[in-house]
Amino acid sequence: MTPVTWEALATDGAARRGRLRTPHGTVETPAFMPVGTRGVVRALDTDDLVEVGAEMILANTYHLMLRPGAERVAALGGLHGFTGWQGPILTDSGGYQIYSLGPKIDEDGAVFRSTYDGSEVRLRPEDAVAVQELLGPDIAMVLDVCVGLPAERETVRDAMERTLRWTERAVAAHRRPDQALFGIVQGGVDPELRLESARRTAELGVPGFGIGGLSVGEDPADRDLALEATMSELPPSKVRYVMGLGDAEGVLAAIARGADLFDCVWPTRLARHGRVLTPDGDYNLRRAEFVDDPAPLDPECPCRTCGRYSRAYLRHLLSVGEITVLRLLTLHNLTYTLGLMADAREAIAAGRFDEHRAAVVERRIRRDVGGR
Repeated sequence: MTPVTWEALATDGAARRGRLRTPHGTVETPAFMPVGTRGVVRALDTDDLVEVGAEMILANTYHLMLRPGAERVAALGGLHGFTGWQGPILTDSGGYQIYSLGPKIDEDGAVFRSTYDGSEVRLRPEDAVAVQELLGPDIAMVLDVCVGLPAERETVRDAMERTLRWTERAVAAHRRPDQALFGIVQGGVDPELRLESARRTAELGVPGFGIGGLSVGEDPADRDLALEATMSELPPSKVRYVMGLGDAEGVLAAIARGADLFDCVWPTRLARHGRVLTPDGDYNLRRAEFVDDPAPLDPECPCRTCGRYSRAYLRHLLSVGEITVLRLLTLHNLTYTLGLMADAREAIAAGRFDEHRAAVVERRIRRDVGGR
């Protein structure tokens, strides 16, 4: 029996409210996973993550295998013992990071240069599995081949076919019984390729699905069509994870099409650049209009930052390069993002998700047009 299961609690059209069970706890879905690339969500500690409502985090196989090394993490208690985070963890396989480094890819695997010391590294599908078994997350991902979009159909098909072959190898190599290995659907924004990839990945019997190869330059309308095609071929009893998607409008569009899990550096990276996420649209706190503003970042937000600090004070911290502000803005942006997911779950359970989504998007657009 797989150590990771998902059950539907409510549906509203294609949108699903569910519960993901893992060896380290349950996750209410739809859910967003803050990204802890190197074993930490930047600027936050584990208590901060609990405070903002995170139930599951993501860590990066590529970075951790290079620094500090998977064997070292395993010797120190796996990711849960090493990081102190006791909730569910998912590790991506490193496919996207490898893609971004311009690797040499052949049938055996990928060859790339370490971002730390420039040394040559070869990663095969079996290696990605072995590294993740040492890291010890609840959910591991197969190594996939990602291509930037737009791309020629034959290029996308080749990547899809190779991902399927690599998935077969990964499934055969996986040994850890307390860890689930998810497949990854590829196919770009071509609905036919997405249908085929989803069907053939499902036939491999994996306990859950990543939907990869999106958020790499495609038009949102094309992304939505690709998601619709993918969802139609995935078993409704298993969890669906749209990889690398984190903006509010994109996440809500994916939920409307049946997606359950998300991750993205979007809320945390924007925070480090002074950009604030709110229901009334996002804004840059560095703007001069906030220099004397006594209001909180968002008057409706329940986070500690909004309960204690003014825009003027936080803008001051940004302007003088005080590192404390990175934590305070990250706390806020993750509170907003995780609240977005909680509201979506509530709307699905109440049978009013389409109305809720329309209202959220309209409110954000209305304020953005106003110049914030």
